Parts: sequence; structure tokens; C-alpha cells
Amino acid sequence: MGGIFGVASKNNCVSDLFFGTDYHSHLGTRRGGMAVYDKVHGFNRAIHNIQNSPFRTKFERDVDELEGNLGIGCISDTEPQPLMVQSHLGSFAITTVGKINNMDELVKHSFANGCTHFLEMSGGSINATEMVASLINQKPTLVEGIRYAQEMIEGSMTLLIMTPEGIYAARDRLGRTPLILGKKDDAVCASFESFAYFNLGYHDYKELGPSEIVFFTPEGAETVSPAKEEMKICSFLWVYYGYPTSTYEGVNVEQMRYNCGDMLARRDNVKPDIVAGVPDSGTAHAIGYANRSGIPFARPFIKYTPTWPRSFMPAHQSQREQIAHMKLIPVRELIKDKSLLLIDDSIVRGTQLGQTTEFLYESGAKEVHIRPACPPLLYGCKYLNFSRSKSEMDLITRRVIQKREGTVTEAILEDYANPDSHNYQAMLDDIKTELKFTSLRYHRLDDMIASIGISPCKLCTYCFNGKE
Repeated sequence: MGGIFGVASKNNCVSDLFFGTDYHSHLGTRRGGMAVYDKVHGFNRAIHNIQNSPFRTKFERDVDELEGNLGIGCISDTEPQPLMVQSHLGSFAITTVGKINNMDELVKHSFANGCTHFLEMSGGSINATEMVASLINQKPTLVEGIRYAQEMIEGSMTLLIMTPEGIYAARDRLGRTPLILGKKDDAVCASFESFAYFNLGYHDYKELGPSEIVFFTPEGAETVSPAKEEMKICSFLWVYYGYPTSTYEGVNVEQMRYNCGDMLARRDNVKPDIVAGVPDSGTAHAIGYANRSGIPFARPFIKYTPTWPRSFMPAHQSQREQIAHMKLIPVRELIKDKSLLLIDDSIVRGTQLGQTTEFLYESGAKEVHIRPACPPLLYGCKYLNFSRSKSEMDLITRRVIQKREGTVTEAILEDYANPDSHNYQAMLDDIKTELKFTSLRYHRLDDMIASIGISPCKLCTYCFNGKE
């Protein structure tokens, strides 16, 4: 994944840019960057590797050295950015969040339309942000270029473009990721996460709709290309990777997770001694479950975060699994001889939750009931880079289905996605047995949609049912 933040201020914006960008650190772990502009110094930027050190630490010196009244920043799980561009459209800086699935096609298209080369290579591949800039530069104006990029890209792409006059903010074509403006007396900002500007003195100003393009300066914002009706915002924003204090489309993340746990409890019939969330993203779901069921909420293990705040930070899966295991420290007094019900945000590969269950048994747990806060993940996400899975066979559900069926078709997957089917229950039984859970019950898709509370046609649920 990744997150972006931009500021247009009457004064030096670097402090707001620094803290606003840093508030997106939960969304990415590889690169961080900031670019600024003012009329005296022109464009300037700083990009650092944040894999082994947090954004704040890497950029503290840059805060003293950068100066500008316009700025854009990013936390990226993919390529280095923002990029500085000089073209027939003038000088600008650009940062993006999203995923391009038709890169090869777009490269050929760009070469055929006058692009001679790409300079920014990321891990041997063309930098996706530079590709977006190339598409934009194929049109006579920035607004036309942004609209063109939105239409040409298969996947999703939300972006900020900083020019000497102000900043363009554009939400991706189907609004799969959010983008919201904040305002205070002397500045306007744009942010992926709505909470990122509150402590900086901004208040909510405008949430962009799908495809909408806004141009903003310190004085205010103007829509230069209107929003479209069709929206497919990622439902996993609320379940997992959105920050608890954020709100998307009027729905707060923490409240949605309480709703989710409440609905899980309504359908359940087990009577454990305690309910616990797998920290941190499962905690709010567990509180909702405990409030509805009346079963006490407790923390039978505590997450140790001073050194590794996110378990997916290392590049290698084996190292991520080891760190995830090392971070969860059991409270044996709350585990021994107890029946535990755990709520995790999801089960992807199953490795980490299997290890967690194993050490709970080793610590004396009598039973371990698992309640994922979303439906079974049957498809790898095509639209956002929130998972490093290289293949859908990384998903424990697909491995189980493959073992049961041999040949897997869309019709077979549709049946396994149906929570009322025999195959769905058989899949859960196999996962339960493999990971040694006492019982396993996933959140149903209809219940998850109800937990969010916006129209189902506005939500992307592709990873659960393969429907775009």
C-alpha cells in the first residue's frame, strides 16, 4: 500500500507536510519522500529508505533544510517518490498511491506516443509514478492528462501533482482509495487518511468523489473535473489497513470494527472464558464481540512494538513470520486452563495465526476459537498493493480448495464463497484442522457489508468473491 499527503500554505508548510506524511506510516514500509516548492528556492525534495528506520527519524534533518509554501509527501511500499518532472506541461512534482496491472501495455503505448525512455527503475521495473507522469504528459493540459491516466490505467491510481501555482489532487477512477481535503485559516491540505491533519489544526473540508480532480491553493480548492457516480472503494480499508481514527465515506474505521464484532457475536454459539483481538487490528472487532456477547474482553498476549511496528516490514516472508511470532508475548495467567476466542482481521496464509494458536496451547490454553473479521480471502487483490503475496496459492483457502478439487474454476470458487454451501463449510473444516483451531467461523460477506453500512454497489469485495 502507501499513503500521500499534500499542503498549500501561506507560510512555510514543511512542518505540516512532515507530520501529515508521517501519520501515514502504517500504510507502507519501504520508501518515504517529501517534495516542496517556493518562488525563491524552486523545487526541492528528499527521499529515504524507511525499511529499517521510521519516517520521522530519517526525515528530521530534512525538516530543517527544506523550505516551501507548497509540498507533497508519501509513504510508499513500492517505488521511490515523489518524482520531479520537466515537460511541455512545465515543471511539477508527482506522487501516487495505487497499482498498475497493464504496465507492459502502457510502456508500449508511451513509446509509440513520443516517450523515448524511462529513468526511474524500481527493483528492475519501471517506476509506476513515472509511468503516470508519462501518460499525463501525452495530453495538452495537466487536467486532461490526469483524466487520461485515470482511464488508461487498469488497477487504481490516486495522485497529487504540485506545480508552482498550486496542487492538483485526484482520486482514482473508481474511488478504490480515499482522498480528503482539510482546511485551516492559512492552508489547505490533501490526505489519504482523514485523521492525519486534525492535530495540525485543519478541519474537514471536502472528500473527493471517484475520478474527481481538485486544484487547491492556500486560499481554497476548486473542482476542475467532476466526480463520477460509480464507486468501488476497498472494503478492506475498514477491516484491516485503515487507521482506527480515520473515516471514509462517512464511516469511521473503529466504529465499523465494533459493528463487525457485534455481528460476529450475534451469529455465534460458543461460550469461551474470554474474547481477545489479535493485536492491533483485531482488537476493536473483539471489543464489539465482547460488548454484544457479554463475554469478558482480555489481552492474553501483548504486542511488543518498539522495534518492529509492523509484521510485514521485512522483505522476506520467513523473516516476517518470525518477527510476528516474536512480537506477541503471552500473559500466561490469562491463558492457562482458559477457553479463548480470538478475532483476527483476516487469515491470509494462515502461518502467523497458526503459530499464535500453537503458543497459546503451549501456554496452557484449553480451547482456541478463531473468528476472522472478514470473509475467506479467495482472490489476490488486483487493485491495491496491500499484500506481498506473489500468487493466489499463497492463500490458505486456495491451497485447501486446490487439494479438494484438483482443477479450480470460477464456478467452483463461487460455490466456496457462498457461506451457506457445503463446500464453504468443508473448506472451513479443513482450515480449522490444518491450523489446529477448536472452531472456526468467518464473518459473512453480507454481514461485513452491513457492518460498513454503505451501499453494497459502492464497495469492492473482489478478494472475497471475485466480483469487480
